[in-house]
Amino acid sequence: MRVTREDKSPTRIIIKVAAEAADLEPIHQHVLSHFKNVKVPGFRAGKAPANLVEQNISQQQILDEFMEHALNELYRRAVDQEQVRPISTPNVKLKKFVPYSQMEFEAETEILGPIKLPNYKIIKLSKKKPEVTVKDVDEVIKSLQGRLAERTDVERPAKEGDELIIDFAGRDAAHMPVSGVDGTDYPLVLGSKAFIPGFEENLQSVKAGEIKEFEVSFPKDYGVAALQNKPVTFKVDVKKVSELKELKANDELAKKAGPFQTLKDLKADIKKQLLNEKQNQANNEYQNELMRKIAAKTEIEVPESLAQEENLRLEAQEKQNLAYRGQTWQEHLDSEGINEQEHRQRHYPEALERVKIGLILSEIASKENIQITPKELELRLQILKGQHQDPQMQAELSKESNQRDIEARLMTEKTLAKLTNYASS
Repeated sequence: MRVTREDKSPTRIIIKVAAEAADLEPIHQHVLSHFKNVKVPGFRAGKAPANLVEQNISQQQILDEFMEHALNELYRRAVDQEQVRPISTPNVKLKKFVPYSQMEFEAETEILGPIKLPNYKIIKLSKKKPEVTVKDVDEVIKSLQGRLAERTDVERPAKEGDELIIDFAGRDAAHMPVSGVDGTDYPLVLGSKAFIPGFEENLQSVKAGEIKEFEVSFPKDYGVAALQNKPVTFKVDVKKVSELKELKANDELAKKAGPFQTLKDLKADIKKQLLNEKQNQANNEYQNELMRKIAAKTEIEVPESLAQEENLRLEAQEKQNLAYRGQTWQEHLDSEGINEQEHRQRHYPEALERVKIGLILSEIASKENIQITPKELELRLQILKGQHQDPQMQAELSKESNQRDIEARLMTEKTLAKLTNYASS
């Protein structure tokens, strides 16, 4: 078998294969073995010679199966010979075929190009030690005081510090609903500045059962571009007004907040939880920065199809998150003031970086001979099953495809741990 290769780009090639009888006849015989139970006069099933079996079945049927097997087998051999890593189904063009004696074809496919890693073992990055301040703890205590406050419904006009339970919705100048500016049974504490400027001020002195309409313009630096400087007319239904009586920051607050006997115990637990959160965040930021440093020194060509595929995956994930929040995809695009194509272009660099880092991690894992043992995989599965008691989730975790995903995550974790050790030592 003769194999030649044409590089159209660092990630796209054409493999040309020319095979002769010596390559094709074993495949021919293998295909005939699939029909060994065909009945041939004078022979018991499975005992007739292959040439007689071939005479007693459809030649087209044999040819169809032969073509499938031959193309797959010869393409696999050619790929192995060229030592390339295809990432897409090849586009095959048959150039010549003389049954069982000659075959020539071309297969165009995307491949993983060469990855030239830097000496990642000498790339250093210092770690930042997370800290929890007294102010951090006091802010959590203040939040607890608000959540655990005693609530007393009142008929009087609302004032600063009261909690309102409201339904609200916004309409634009054309009296059309504005996406993302509505809510039901929303708890709003007057003076909390949870809403845009002007909203809470218009609800001063309202009473339970009152419906109020007013216009407020969104700030020019508002996070959603489509709403910046936009005037919106709100209709607010005040369902309840409650006076809040905050608990003092003492041992009684601690007992109401959880299994604590003293305020000191509560603060110690808050500090511990905050420290864990900050440490996890610091670890993620550290690993992201480390991988960006390694990626910046790595020579790699990312196949376009992988980047586009990752972009679509991120988009699907975003759509799912929006659905959970009750917002449609079109509403989201409208809020950002872009169309679907512009959205994909905006997020393409992120998708490209994700794929690039994923390929680099895979290459390093291979170089470092990092492997996941069956015991490690089983342990992670048991932990996940312990966290998810839902029978449907248990069944999902048992699926082979999901277990491969879990194994891939474990591989990433072990590789990042190895790189972190190099970078911080």
